[in-house]
Parts: sequence; structure tokens; C-alpha cells
Amino acid sequence: MPQTFTENLHCIGRCENLGRTFVNSGQQATRRPSLLRDPVTYHAGALGTFMAASAAPTPLYRFYQEVFAVSPGMVAIVFAVYVFALLISLLIAGSLSDHLGRRPVVFVSILVEIAAMALFATASGPGQLILARIVQGVATGVGTASIGAALVDFGRARGQAVNSITLFGGMAVGTLGTSALVQFGPDPLHLTFSLLLVLFALEAAAIWLTPETVRGKLGLLHSLRPRLSVPPQARRAFLSITPLHMADWTLGGFYLSLVPAVVVAATGNHAPLTGGAVVTALLVASTITNYTCRAKDPRKNLMASVFAAVAGVVTVLCGIHLASVALLLVGTLFCGIGFGLNFLGCIGLVMPLAKSDERAELLSSLYTLGYLAFSVPAILAGFLVSSLGYTVTADIYAAVILALNLAGVFCLKAVKTPPAP
Repeated sequence: MPQTFTENLHCIGRCENLGRTFVNSGQQATRRPSLLRDPVTYHAGALGTFMAASAAPTPLYRFYQEVFAVSPGMVAIVFAVYVFALLISLLIAGSLSDHLGRRPVVFVSILVEIAAMALFATASGPGQLILARIVQGVATGVGTASIGAALVDFGRARGQAVNSITLFGGMAVGTLGTSALVQFGPDPLHLTFSLLLVLFALEAAAIWLTPETVRGKLGLLHSLRPRLSVPPQARRAFLSITPLHMADWTLGGFYLSLVPAVVVAATGNHAPLTGGAVVTALLVASTITNYTCRAKDPRKNLMASVFAAVAGVVTVLCGIHLASVALLLVGTLFCGIGFGLNFLGCIGLVMPLAKSDERAELLSSLYTLGYLAFSVPAILAGFLVSSLGYTVTADIYAAVILALNLAGVFCLKAVKTPPAP
């Protein structure tokens, strides 16, 4: 008997050193040993790569405009089609991995993303760029939903933390990394995507070394029907946060579509790293804020986000009109803090009001509204630039963001603090 007990202890120790071999996702998981010590590391890396690739074109938009001789409006369309493709894929195929399993859906998503990287790496005109962004949007929508679900499968608290950090952190790495490659590397329009293609190919092979966390279930065709709804008990809160929610995503769209070109037009500094650093400052500040303030009261987060965003936008405008990169960076840090606090506050106020079987559709409604605020103003701004210039367009963009924030303060008075989830 003692010998058996000792052997069992050794066995338990070996299992702990190898990591979680069996995973429970709310239903019985497929029990396969993982060849990776920590599958969370793989999924965090894959999610980060998707997000880095999504932000990689941001420092390149002004170069596409020059090299392909296209208008700012066309560049705005290149930016926006990605958002629409991502949104549609989330609404239609966001739950595919619940029915087919995480690994096959992530694998196919990576293959589609590889096709998008190949299109970018060989792009010779705006048509190919638009196609590449559409393909990338589809891959990113399905891939990030599946990877995000897998991260939660491996541990709810840890998975949610990794999700929030990796989303913004990956975009920061993509923006700054692309800016550095453009400034110091050869073939600036294509090198980034060639490197990302290789990285995605390695991740496509490595996915099969991770454990599967779901068996799959029936109802695949039914799941492909787009569904948006706001539960009755959450409608008042949803409407009340709408101006602040839109302000947050409009701010993000401004940075990821126009800011690198605005920096050049306002300061005369053509170094790609300068514009890339300004965008990265927003994403880094958002990442840190998301992590450090995730447990705070959502109402307080939202109110603090207004002060941070207003201070940041005003400082950014001063930086633009005074041609000061330093002011642009300081203002962007405030904007990033406001961006992160706003995201936490909106999710924290609305989501606890929904029942467990209502949350997916409510979250889809939040994302739909957000992506519309992210992309539609960017398209309009792209066409305004041609007639008004970048500085005046930035002024208009900032005025809209400020107005939404101020309207949000008044609307927030109607929001009741939700019960603890």
C-alpha cells in the first residue's frame, strides 16, 4: 500500500510538471495529452500574431497612397473593408469552434490569414489591398473568437486576462514593428507581411500540439444565423452608454486609420517610427489600463475615461497645431488611458445585466455598434482629407469624439449600477 501511494504521488507530480493535460470547458473535454507545457502560451502568441497583423498596415497607409497614387478616400476604404469583413465573420461564424472544435477552426483561420499575408506581400495596387484586407478580416474574426474561447477554456480568470492584454498588446507590437521595418528594412511595403506569413505557418503546424478543449455539438447551421439582441433588462443601460461606447471606438478608428499621416502633415516628420510610436503609445496605455483597472467599479472607470479622453484629445490637438511630437505623445497616453477605461466600463456596466444565455448576443450588439463607430467616421474622414487636409479633418474628428464624450456624461446618469455577476 505505501508503495502504491508513493507511485501515485510521483505520477501526480509528473502530470503537474507537464501542465494541464485534460481541460474542462463546461462540457467534457477531449482527453489528449499536450506536447506543449502550457497551451495558454501558444494561444496567447497566436492571438497576438493575429492582432499584430491586423495593425501592421496602419504605418503603411500613407506609403500606399504615394506608391499606388490613390486618394485618401481609397485608403480609408482599404481600412474599412477589413472592419466590415471582421464584423460579418464574427456575427456569422464566431461560434464555429463550439461546434467543430477549437483546433480545426483555428487551423483553417490561420491558413486563410496566410493567404491574406501572401496578398499583402505581393500587392501591386489598391484592388489587391482591398482583397487582402477582406480576407484578413474574415480570418481575424473567426480566428480571434476561437482562440479567445480556447483561452477561457484553459482557465476563465487567466484566459480573460490574457485576452485583454494580448488584444491591445499585439496591435502595439504590430504597429511599432512595422514602423521599424519600414524605416530600417528593405522592401518596406512587403517585408512585414512576408515575416508574418512565416510566423503564421509555424503556428499552423504547432496548433496540433495543443489539446482540444471541446468535443463539438449539433446545431452548426443554426449557429450561422446572425443574431443581435439586447435583453430588456439591459436596454436602458445599453442606450445610456452608447455615446461613450461610440466615442471610444471612434477614437480607435482615428488612430489606426489617420494618425501616422496626420503626424507627417502636422509636424513635417516623415520618419515612420514617429507616427508608429504615437499609435503604439495609445495601444500600450490601453493595455496597461485594461490590466490594472479590470477589477474597479465600471461606473468609476467610465467617468474617469471621460476626463482622460477629453484631456488627451485636447492635448493631441495642441500637438497637431503646434507641430509638437512631444505633445502628441503625451496626449496619446491620456487617450490610451481613456480608451482602456471606457472599454472596461462599458463591458462592466452592461454585460452583468444579461443572463448567461443572453451574453453572446449582447456582446455581439456591443461589437457591432463599436465597429460601425470605428469604421464609418474613418471612411468619411478619408474623403474629407482630399478637400480639407489632414489638420482640419483631425479637428473635425476630435470635435466629434469630444461631443460624444460630453453627451455620454449626461446619458450615464440614467445607468443603474448592475448587480455583481
